[in-house]
Amino acid sequence: MTTPTYARKEVAPGAAKARHRVLIVDDHPIVRQGLRRLIDQEEDLIVCGEAESTREAKGAIRELKPDVIIVDISLKQGDGIELVKDARAHYASLPILVLSMHDETIYAERMLSAGANGYIMKQAASDQFLVALRRVLEGGIYVSEVVGNSMIQKFASGGAYISANPIDRLSNRELQILHMIGRGLSTRQAAEALNLSIKTVESHRQRIKRKLNLATGSQLVQYAVNWFSGREAGPA
Repeated sequence: MTTPTYARKEVAPGAAKARHRVLIVDDHPIVRQGLRRLIDQEEDLIVCGEAESTREAKGAIRELKPDVIIVDISLKQGDGIELVKDARAHYASLPILVLSMHDETIYAERMLSAGANGYIMKQAASDQFLVALRRVLEGGIYVSEVVGNSMIQKFASGGAYISANPIDRLSNRELQILHMIGRGLSTRQAAEALNLSIKTVESHRQRIKRKLNLATGSQLVQYAVNWFSGREAGPA
C-alpha cells in the first residue's frame, strides 16, 4: 500500500483564519516544491497539501478542505480535465486555478467550460501567478489577455468564428486521448486512466485521425508526440 503524496500541513489556529489554504495538484515534485516556496512566503496564503494524481487529489480535497486548488492538466494518474469536472460537481464553490505548460489557446477555454476559474501558463512570472491565484480566490475569473481577446472575438462573431488550428476540431475527450498518446500511454492505459473501454478509446482514436487528416496509427502517434512536446506537428 503506497503512502499518499498529499500531507496535512499543521497551521496555528490564529494563522489558519488569516491565510487561504492551497492544495497543489501536479505530477512533478520540483514544480510542487517551487510552488510551495512561492506560496508559503505570502502572508495571506499557505499550502495545506500536495497531490500527484486524480485519486490523491480527490482524497486531499475531502480531508484537507482547501480554499483553492491548483491543478495541472498532466497528472501521474488520470487527467486534469476530469479532476476539474469532478471537483466542480462535488464542490460547487471551490476555486480552481489550472497551471499548465500546455498551450492556453487550446486548453484555457475548455478548462473554464469544465469548471475551472482560471488558467495560467507555467511560464508566467511568479507575481502574475499570485495575481491569478488571488483572483480566483476572490471569486473572479483569470485568463491571459491573449485568451481573453480570443474569447471576445468568438463571442462577437456569434459563433461564426472558425479557428485555423486543427486541434480545435477535437472534442474534450478526443483532446484528452491525444494528450495521453503524446505522453506515451497505450490504448489500454488511456482506457484505464479515463475509466473507458478499450473499444471506446479506439473509436476516439479513429475520429481523431479523421479530424486531423491522419492516415495511419503511426502518423497519429507522431503527431501527438510532436504536439505534446511543443513542436510543430505539421499540416493536418
